This record gives sequence, C-alpha cells and structure tokens, in this order.
Amino acid sequence: MTSSGAVSTPRDTTTAGDAHREAVLSGRTSLGIELGSTRIKACLVGPDPTQVLAVGSHEWENEFSGRTWTYSLESVWSGLQAAYADLAADVERRYGVPLTTVGAMGVSAMMHGYLAFDGDDELLVPFRTWRNTTTGPAAAELSELLGVNIPLRWSVAHLHQAVLDGEEHVPRIRFLTTLAGYVHWRLTGRRVLGVGDASGMFPIDPATGTYDAGMLAKLDTLLAGRLPVAHAVDLLPEVLSAGAQAGELTAEGAALLDPSGTLQVGVPLCPPEGDAGTGMVATNAVAPRTGNVSAGTSIFAMVVLEQPLEGMHHEIDLVTTPAGDPVAMVHCNNGASELGAWAGLFGRFAEAAGTPLSGDAVFATLLSEALDGEADAGGLLAYNYLAGEPISGLGEGRPLVLRTPDSRLTLANFVRAQVYGVFGTLSMGMQVLAGQGVAIDRMLAHGGMFRTAGVAQRFLAGALDAPVAVGETASEGGAWGIAVLAAYLSAADGTDLSGYLDEQVFAGASFDTAQPDPQDVAGYAAFLERYRAGLAAVGAAVEAL
Repeated sequence: MTSSGAVSTPRDTTTAGDAHREAVLSGRTSLGIELGSTRIKACLVGPDPTQVLAVGSHEWENEFSGRTWTYSLESVWSGLQAAYADLAADVERRYGVPLTTVGAMGVSAMMHGYLAFDGDDELLVPFRTWRNTTTGPAAAELSELLGVNIPLRWSVAHLHQAVLDGEEHVPRIRFLTTLAGYVHWRLTGRRVLGVGDASGMFPIDPATGTYDAGMLAKLDTLLAGRLPVAHAVDLLPEVLSAGAQAGELTAEGAALLDPSGTLQVGVPLCPPEGDAGTGMVATNAVAPRTGNVSAGTSIFAMVVLEQPLEGMHHEIDLVTTPAGDPVAMVHCNNGASELGAWAGLFGRFAEAAGTPLSGDAVFATLLSEALDGEADAGGLLAYNYLAGEPISGLGEGRPLVLRTPDSRLTLANFVRAQVYGVFGTLSMGMQVLAGQGVAIDRMLAHGGMFRTAGVAQRFLAGALDAPVAVGETASEGGAWGIAVLAAYLSAADGTDLSGYLDEQVFAGASFDTAQPDPQDVAGYAAFLERYRAGLAAVGAAVEAL
C-alpha cells in the first residue's frame, strides 16, 4: 500500500526542503519501523525528531489458523520490504535523492506473544500473537507462583502452557523472543530486547533493569527437567534500556529490508521495543503520574507509577517504560475493529445509495452524529469482542449489540454505544487503578479514532472522568516513537529519556485537551453499569454459538 502522504507529495524545493535533502544525503536522520496489528509503518525524521521527512506503510492482517492468531514470517518480511520501499519512494518524490543510509534506526512491534526457535534458528511453531487466549492454566499457575499478575499473552505464559500441554517442540527450544526482537535479531545478529518489550516476556526488576532474579529462580524450580536448559533465562533475549547501543545493520539485514541493495550497512540500532513503549514515547508519557491510551485493534492504557501497587490484580499488568520505570498497564484484546466494521457497513450503504464516501468521511460523519446521542447511549449496549477478553473473563469473542424494548434506537445512540464499547473493558481496569489511589496528572490519547476532533477524545474523558489530551506529534504513532528512540541514541549520554523528550522533542508541542463533561461522566457510568451486567449475555453467546 502506498501511504496517503506519499501519493500526492510534490518535490519540496523550499529552503526547508534543501535542508531536509541534505539531511537525507548525509544520513543525519533516524528511521523508525513499527509492525502494528493491521499496518506496518516506516517513519523517517530529521536532525530535529519532530520533523517527519517521509513515511511509508503496508497493510497486513493476522490469520486465524489452527485456532491460533498468527502472522507468517514470510508476511513479516514481505510487509517490511513493502513499507521500506514505500518510504524510499516517498524520499525520492519529496527530495529527488535516493535513500542510501540513515543515522540510526529502530524496530517496534506488537508486544508479547511467542516466537520459539531451535538451535538452527528455525521457527518451531507458528508465531502466537498477543491475541491468543489459550494459556489460562499456565498464566494462573505462574501468577500464584510469582505473586504478580502474569497475563495470558505474556511469552512466559505461552512457554509454560506449551510445557503443560507436552508440546513436542519444547525440548528443541533454544531461543524465545517477541516480534520486535525477532526482526531486530535478523537485522543485526543480536538477540536483545528493549526493557519495555522484555517486561511482556517475564517480570522486570526495576532495581536492576533486567528480568527479576528471584522470580526466575522460582520458574527454574517449577520447570526443572522440563526445559532443554537449566535456567529459563538462557532462552530469553538480553535486556537493554533506552539509549543503549543494540547493534548495527548487517549486510544480511540490509538485504532483508531493502532487496534492491541501495541501503548501506553499519547503521546503529536502538533496542527494539513494543508498541506500548513507543506509544508512551509518542505521547511523552514516560514520567511518573503520566499516562496514555492507545486505540487500535487492541486498546490499552499505560500509567507510570510513583510507587508499587498493593496486591495482585488480574486487570493490571506490571510492565515498564523504555527506560525501565514501572508502569501499570490495562490491556484489552479488543479495540476499534468492531467500530471499523460498522463504519464499513455504513460506507457500503452510502455507496449503494449513490453517494460514496471515503473511509475517513464515513468515520467523521458517524462520530459527529454520536455527539447528538444521549449521554447513556439511550440504553443501547455494544460489545466489541472479536477475540477473547481476559479482563472480562471471556475466552472467546462474540460481538454483540444489545438493547431493551424501551431503549432508544437512533443512529446517534447506536454510534455512541459503539464508541463507549471500545472503552468499556478499559474503563473497568482503570477503575481498579483509581481504587489503588494511582494519581494521573495527564492522560494522552493516540490512534485513528481520535483523528476526528472532539468526539472519541471527549467520550474517553467522560469514561475515565479525567482530562484527555491529543498531541499533534502522535499522528505518526509508534513508528514515530521508535524513530525518536533511535534519535535518542546520540543524546543518551547527556540526559535521561524523560528529559530528552521534554527538552528536545516536546518543548514546543501543542496539545488539545478535553475536560470531562459532567453529563458524559454520569451517562457513561450508567452505560458501564449495564455493560457489566450484560457480560453474562456475551458469555451465553460464546456457549451457544
């Protein structure tokens, strides 16, 4: 897919364009690539990382094969090559020069999941993504053993479930990693992982910045004789914090990314990170008392903690920022995909009626209509559960729209219910954090549904009963966030990540902030009360269908 920005971009012949062209030619740039759930995106920034010089993208979709959500490694590389080629073409169009090198680069991807390799570096079983919910027994046993919540999607839960199930590949495992770690490994030859992404493989000790040694000892005792190594840590990538050198682009890696042979070797790479960490960077939410919400195929909130949480909560993951600071994460498997499906249906209706609309226009029309809906969505309920949802206790998904006979079925109420449904499970988890006394000074949001100004942002503020800001720089999302982490490589000796973002990236940034409307807060609270009660109907649908 050619990026929308690249299709109509004329060559930049301005003074700024000359400076950007020189930056491209001299390699004073940083490249970020992120493998998201539905799109692989590449983002090139200049010496000032707020200046996006070029972008590229490629659409892809997961497969549900053998009752497993997966992406093939072939699609990983064909998608990466397509996104990079799209970026290089955008550079050529904008500045009239080829993209031969960059100053630094980084890779980000969907967190968690399970990629297991043997001693010959061959994949043992298809990639098991974060979306799979088949690891319940393992996650429960590990949570009790370690005294912290181990979510179903974490890599260690997948590993232990494979052991419990007696899967034949287990004795042959020699290396486990995430999607970002896998791509980075193939590009550089180094088996490393950024601490934020590593915290979705196994719990991190904030004091050491690496896997918790005490918990690893307990895991070794549990799995003694059942793994091909004496210590489980020997299967895991080395953990690095933001700013650490994580290898250089090899000849093999350059050929994988750019088969044309134009890209030169030797580019330094930052530690590979998960999409949660790059979302935090893209919204400048890496300091204590800050948080962000990312809405896409999944939806999750990240809140940087001032102090540890009391007790264990199945709704909350304990992960870290890319710098290793502790974070409470509320991760929901289901985000805006069901809303997108309904938008597609209404878009087709408009086309059939002889008034075709672009996808963005359909979303803008529907979301604007939702502003006229009743504060509680008129008694309508919408569940976006395409996949299982651990926070709700559901092993499988069944999207539903429910209403009572006395509800008010209007387009405005219907769309508002769909938007509320995107935030439903998330707000259940956020209420747990509020009950723990976790304070948030600012909550920033990013994702496609926030592009229509003043709608989803306002409803999220009502759902969280907290101000929600959307920044201009978050538009490029995690690909821009990992490009910023790559740029940070040259500044890490002089400042920490939070200071770098405050002083060199976001110093002049503007944010649009929505304050919670009291009517929205009360209306959403009524919606959520019905939403909780209606979960029994979703469970019944899973059993019946």
